Parts: sequence; structure tokens; C-alpha cells
Amino acid sequence: MLPPLTGEERAHSLRLAARIAEAIAAAGGWLSFERFMELALYAPGLGYYSAGSEKLGAGGDFVTAPEVSDLFSRCIARQCAAVLMRTGGEILELGAGTGRMAAAVLTELAAQRVLPERYAILEVSADLAQRQRERLADALPCRRFRCEADGISELGVVLDAPGADPSTAAAPVRFAERAVEADASLVRDLDETLSGLPEPLPPGYTSEVCSRLAPWIRALSTCLSRGLLLLCDYGLPRRHYYHRQRVSGTLRCHYRQLAHEDPYINLGVQDITAWVDFTRVAEAALDAGLEVSGFATQAAFLLGLGVEGLVMEAGAGIERTRLAAEARRLMMPEEMGEAFKMMALSRGLDIPLAGFALQDLRRLL
Repeated sequence: MLPPLTGEERAHSLRLAARIAEAIAAAGGWLSFERFMELALYAPGLGYYSAGSEKLGAGGDFVTAPEVSDLFSRCIARQCAAVLMRTGGEILELGAGTGRMAAAVLTELAAQRVLPERYAILEVSADLAQRQRERLADALPCRRFRCEADGISELGVVLDAPGADPSTAAAPVRFAERAVEADASLVRDLDETLSGLPEPLPPGYTSEVCSRLAPWIRALSTCLSRGLLLLCDYGLPRRHYYHRQRVSGTLRCHYRQLAHEDPYINLGVQDITAWVDFTRVAEAALDAGLEVSGFATQAAFLLGLGVEGLVMEAGAGIERTRLAAEARRLMMPEEMGEAFKMMALSRGLDIPLAGFALQDLRRLL
């Protein structure tokens, strides 16, 4: 059971619910899940990533690898150092959270005397951007679909109680899911995406597809004349992502360190995310003129970059015990080690990548 909202959180959630209700009405009574998710996360001043709630760490809703331990960032820095020594140039970090990773990476690179010309951060959350400036995972909205006996339907959002007054706590807005016939763009996208699966998906199968991923990769590629893109996220190769047994998709919500599957509650104070189809990432990269230079689990990536040695350097005592515990959380299969994947996309870079030396999962893409 999720903990109850505070009075302030409830008021905030009601305001965002009213904003989304207005969007549903303006759209004729049905709003795509993609647009719902976009508003829930990024509506100015109200969305989860646009408001001031604490998101990361023990007091937030979820924990990222850089927040778990600086060991992750120090390994990232080692991989960056190998590239910078060959190419020089800059580092761009996307969705940098609190800025902890930037600080740790720059400290490690300074120790190795391989500082970049500039370390830039791109952050869509105004709140987190401010916290990064003070101190020194972005989620892409997805479309949801359901396989029907006669084709594909798209899942969207409607008002469950259209007559409710969103301005009153006594009658909060409630949302419901409703399927409509998929439009031509979604049908075309899914035809291309699902055609290579070992067997057709059964009727009732529900999942997600991120149509924005290819444009996002293409935009990133324009920033890279020569060098490396390192991506880290929850995700799977396509044949595992759209497995017949994963009948309800990968959509997850996070509130106060608890995961659940209802995106229509706690609006503006919980994260909404879906896993990444890394085959789609690879396809988008190739279309953008990039090379897929590596694909591995987070555990294999960190081991390849010597995370065990970083723990040993701490010597004996409390510090080493602490780092060992952090390393286990980063690498154990039941923690972050297997669910998180690392992918390297490159252009004009012909050097061995230590992070992908121990494991090569590109054959699964």
C-alpha cells in the first residue's frame, strides 16, 4: 500500500488533475496516453519534473546509480577519459539529477589529468537544473497500445467522472483508460516494430512504444562530430521487451521509493516511466549515422572499468565496507546490475571500450 499524500501534495495533485482534465476536454474527451504522460511529468509548474518536490535519493521517489554511489560515476569517468585522451572535446550529461554525477566525474577526470574543455548539463526539469547550479533517467513519454483480435488499438485517457469539479477536494477528478482504433502512424510503427518477433502477440497484450526515441537519438547525433554517447537505463532487447509473457507492458510509477502500476493517481508527485526498447535505440542510432559500439548490463560495464579495484583502494575499515555495499547494490542481479543496461553509440571512434570488454550483448538486439 502506498503512503498517503500530504496535504500539500494532495493540493498540488488536484491542480494538475484539473489541468489534465482541461486538456482532455479540449481534445474532445479522449487524450492519448503519450500526451497525458507528458503533462503529468512536464506541465509547467505542475508536472513531476517541473515542480519542486524532492525526486532523488532516500527522501525522494527513486534512486539512480549516481545517487547510490560515486563508484558508478568514477567508472563513467574512466570510460570518458579513454575517449577524451583520443578526441579531446567536451562532455554533455543529460538529465543530471542533483548534479552529483557531474561533480564525481569531474573530480575523477581531474585526478587523471584528463579534464574536458567543458562539462555541460541538459536538464528539462527547471527545479533540478537550479539544484545542479547550486551544487556545482529523462523520461520520454510513450504511447500505449493493446493487441486486438482484428488489429491494434491505442490506449488513452478519459474522465471517469466527467461531472466532477476538479477544484474541490470533495470531488477530485478521476481518470480512466479507454481504447480507440490506432491511427495510421501507430499502426505503421508497430508493424515495423513487432514484425520481427518470434511469434505474434496475443489479443489483450498491452505495452508501450516510444515514438519519440528516434528523433531524440537523431538530435543527439547532431551534437557529436566524433566521440561517444553512453546511455544507461532500465531496458531490454526487443524480443525480450515484447515477450508474450510480459502481457501488461513495462510501465511503472515510483512514489517514495515504492513502485506501482497506476499512473492515474498521485499526479505531479510520482514518477511515470517505461523501460527502453534498446533495439529501437540501436535502429535509431544506425539511421542517424552512428555505430553501436557496445551493449552490456550495468554490472558487466562496471566490472570492465575496474569497480572492484576502486573498492579495494579504500583499504580496510568502515569506508571499504561502505563502498563494497554500494558496489553490490550497483551490480547484483536483484538490485541494479541486470535490469539496467549500458549502450555505447559512437562516431569516428576506433578504440577499445573497457566498459564493454567483458560482455557483448549486441547479438540480442
